Amino acid sequence: MILYEHPLTERIRVLLRLEALFNRVILSSAKDDDIDHHVALFTLFEILDIVSRIDIKSDLIRELERKKKTLESLYGNPEIDEETLNQTISNIQTISSNMLIMHGKIGEYLRENEWLMAIKNRIYTPGGTFGFDLPSYHYWLNMDSTLRRENIDKWLKPLLPIQAGVSIVLRLLRSNGKVTNEVAVLGVLHKTGWGSSAVHLLQIEIIDNFPCTPLISANKYALNIRFMLFNQEEKPLPCEEKINFTLTRCSY
Repeated sequence: MILYEHPLTERIRVLLRLEALFNRVILSSAKDDDIDHHVALFTLFEILDIVSRIDIKSDLIRELERKKKTLESLYGNPEIDEETLNQTISNIQTISSNMLIMHGKIGEYLRENEWLMAIKNRIYTPGGTFGFDLPSYHYWLNMDSTLRRENIDKWLKPLLPIQAGVSIVLRLLRSNGKVTNEVAVLGVLHKTGWGSSAVHLLQIEIIDNFPCTPLISANKYALNIRFMLFNQEEKPLPCEEKINFTLTRCSY
């Protein structure tokens, strides 16, 4: 099966992007090749661009506090495992505390590094980081991979409380999903009165060898999903077949 996720709020859209970027930089930096470390650094700059535009720390702390209060209201519920509940609340408290002690503007230490900013200013220019443009960066990419990895870990570490906050907020959101089996007749599903005000994330799961992708639009009145044939050469065409899939509506 292949899973598609569609955010219904700007906050969740940002969190999904950050989740993917943090996963990429962690995976890339763990490897040895200079190309992987170039990708890791590029991804770190992408994270920096996102956290520079919004007050992500305050948003996450507020969200975690809401989650904590909701979870605390579950004490005494016989259907809830209290040990798991205690562990989740403890994790939320630890992550919130780690973010609260993050001083100053998020990622400011990266912006104050002139060498990194010189790379960042060139990295979005096609081919802008060749050795003749940035010889010091060329030198860094030819250093021992262990030293490069130590550098990346040092630059990434102060941002990890944000990564932990993003991770737990999305994990709790995904765990609170209502799953239904759906059928798109002639490749289209249309629903009205579907309660979108409480839904923040949609998940669609479909057989991975079925050559179509979902186009999703949703508002408080209706949900529309149209499946399009996968085509790398021409404009995608509607998939006019009967398509069985699962739809998960994730809410707080």
